[in-house]
Amino acid sequence: MAKDEKTPNTSILIMPQVVLPSHANAAGRMHGGEVMKLMDTAAGVVAIRHCHCNVVTANVTQLSFMEPVFIGDLVICRAKITYTGRTSMEVFVDVKAEHLRSGETKNVSEGYFVMVALDRNGRPTTVPPLILETEEERRCFEYAKQRIAKLKSEVHQD
Repeated sequence: MAKDEKTPNTSILIMPQVVLPSHANAAGRMHGGEVMKLMDTAAGVVAIRHCHCNVVTANVTQLSFMEPVFIGDLVICRAKITYTGRTSMEVFVDVKAEHLRSGETKNVSEGYFVMVALDRNGRPTTVPPLILETEEERRCFEYAKQRIAKLKSEVHQD
C-alpha cells in the first residue's frame, strides 16, 4: 500500500467525553447540540487524519438521537471514514453513553458527515483514495456513494 493510500481503519477515532453540567440543560440532560458538536469534531479529526489538511463540514445526513444522555455519563464517539470522492469524504459517527457507576451502555446518536478537504488557500483539494479491504467496507462505500449522489441531485434541483 502506497503512503497516500489509506484504509478506513487508518483514520478511525474513538473519542470519550464525560458529560459536565455545562453540556446539559436544567433537567440534567445533555443538549443535542453538544452531542452534534462532539460528533462534528470526531468527523473532522478522522477527515484530517485521512487527508492531512484542513477540512470543513459540508453536510450532515441521517442524524438521529435515540436516547438521552445525563450529567456524569461517559459519551463515546466512534468515527470512521466510509467514502472518499475527489475532494470530499463521508465519515460515519456513532455515539454511545456509559453510565459510569453501573457500566450500562446505550446507543445515543449516529449520523453521516460529509467533509471537504481544503488547501492552504481555502479551496477544495483532492483527497487520498480509500482502500477497501473487507466486504463490509465495500458495502459501506456503496451506500455512501448512493447518499452522496442523492445529496448532489437534491442540490441541483433547487
